[in-house]
Amino acid sequence: QLLCEDVNVERFFPVLYPKASQLIVAFDEHVISNNFKFGVIYQKPGQTTEEEVFSNTVESQGFLEFLDFLGDKIQLQDFRGFRGGLDVTRGQTGTESVYTNFRGKEIMFHVSTKLPFTEGDSQQLQRKRHIGNDIVAIIFQDESTPFVPDMIASNFLHAYVVVQLTHSATGDTLYKVSVTARDDVPFFGPPLPNPAIFKKSAEFREFLLVKLINAEYSCYRAEKFAKLEERTRSALLESLFEELQLRSRSMMGLPVGEDDKIENGSGGFLENFK
Repeated sequence: QLLCEDVNVERFFPVLYPKASQLIVAFDEHVISNNFKFGVIYQKPGQTTEEEVFSNTVESQGFLEFLDFLGDKIQLQDFRGFRGGLDVTRGQTGTESVYTNFRGKEIMFHVSTKLPFTEGDSQQLQRKRHIGNDIVAIIFQDESTPFVPDMIASNFLHAYVVVQLTHSATGDTLYKVSVTARDDVPFFGPPLPNPAIFKKSAEFREFLLVKLINAEYSCYRAEKFAKLEERTRSALLESLFEELQLRSRSMMGLPVGEDDKIENGSGGFLENFK
C-alpha cells in the first residue's frame, strides 16, 4: 500500500524470469497501434440517405483531387503495406484504394466509390461491410449538403469529419471542416479554428490526419469500446500473471503442473499475444 492505496493484496511474489519486462511491456502496450483504417464516403449534393451515398459510382473532379491530396492511389493486387482488411490477392474488394504512411503510422482509406458496386443491391453491403466496421469516417461533399450521423446505420462508426469543398474569391481550393461524434466520445484535438476553413496545403493535410487518428483514440473511450477494452485487458492481465508465476517457479526449480509446462520458451503470453 506504500505504492498504491488501492492495492489490497496480502503479499507480492518475486518475478525471476529474464524476459519478464518484455511480457509486461507487451501487456501495457497492447492497445498501441501504428495501423489505422478510415472510411471515406462521397456524398453528392442533395443526398440524404445511406442508400444514396453508398450507391455513388462516379467521382467528381473535386473528390478525385481530395483523394490525391489525402494519400497515394495504390493497386491492391499484391500490395505489401497495411491493407486494412482489403483483399490483395483475389480482387474481391476492388482494384485500387488510397493509402498513406504518416509519421510512421500506416493508414488505409476505405473509399466508398472504390469498393465494389453491386447491381440490384440497394444497401451496397459490399461497401458497407468495410466502412460500417470503421470507427471514424470522412464525409466529402462538393457543396453544402446536410449530414447527420444517423444517416449511416453502424454499431462501430462513432465519429465523422465532414469536409466540404469550397473556393476563395480568387479560385483557390478551400476546405470547410466540421466534426460530429456520438455523445459518449470525449473531445479530441486539434481544435477547429473559427472559421474552420482551410487552404489546400500540407498543413491542412497534417491537421486532418492528426484529427482522424485522435478521433479513433478518443472513440475507444466511448462506452461500447471501453467495455470491450476492459474485458480484453482483464483477460490479458490474468494470462500475464499466470505466465510470470509459472516462469518464475520454473526458474527456481519448483514443480509445475503437467498442463503448465513450457518447452524451451515457446508459446506463452508474449508469443500468443503477438
